[in-house]
Amino acid sequence: MQLLAAAEFRPAAAAPPLAAGEIHLWFFPHWEKQRDATDALPVRALLAAYLRVAPATLLFRRGEHGKPELTGLQFNLSHTGTALLLGVSRDVELGVDLERTTRPVRSAPELAQRWFAPREAQALTDLPEAAQTPAFLRLWTCKEAVLKCSGAGISSGLDRVEFELSTTGSIRGVRGDEPWQVLALQPDAAHIGALAFRGKPAPVRAFVMQAIAAGAQSG
Repeated sequence: MQLLAAAEFRPAAAAPPLAAGEIHLWFFPHWEKQRDATDALPVRALLAAYLRVAPATLLFRRGEHGKPELTGLQFNLSHTGTALLLGVSRDVELGVDLERTTRPVRSAPELAQRWFAPREAQALTDLPEAAQTPAFLRLWTCKEAVLKCSGAGISSGLDRVEFELSTTGSIRGVRGDEPWQVLALQPDAAHIGALAFRGKPAPVRAFVMQAIAAGAQSG
């Protein structure tokens, strides 16, 4: 599975041109948790810049299972602790997930047996103990990104999509015939994530947001 590491997230402060069939990822390393990140001014301003409209004119709607949607742009976001990840495309429906590498996991094998497919749970159980939690978190991000792309969300069941794990805990890919493209992300040392979309591979460019206006996160 392809990995976009921290070195591939380029510093930026404004939306660059977004071509058809291309995906942009934005990592916000400094983020104040709020109830609706979709409506936060930094996110609204960035999405509006891609559409070349005023931020206040954006009208968000929710899909059947709560996925945020916007006419003229595909996007998805995830936040954890003090960071946020946003994926944007003109025409590629996508899902993203972000997790802290220090997220506490009580017992990765037990949680995997409860939430994951049987082969995934067994693969995690067979790993050395030190590798179980990192593999669990990586697998979790990939599953959640796929389910968010589909619009169903994790409430539809994390075992709906199954991944193949190597004997070292790395993810080889998605099992089954559906043409999922999944990229592993590590925007900094403290976070991992995943990007998922259907169909053929697409160009992906990744950025770290460098400038957030004062007071913007309280909007």
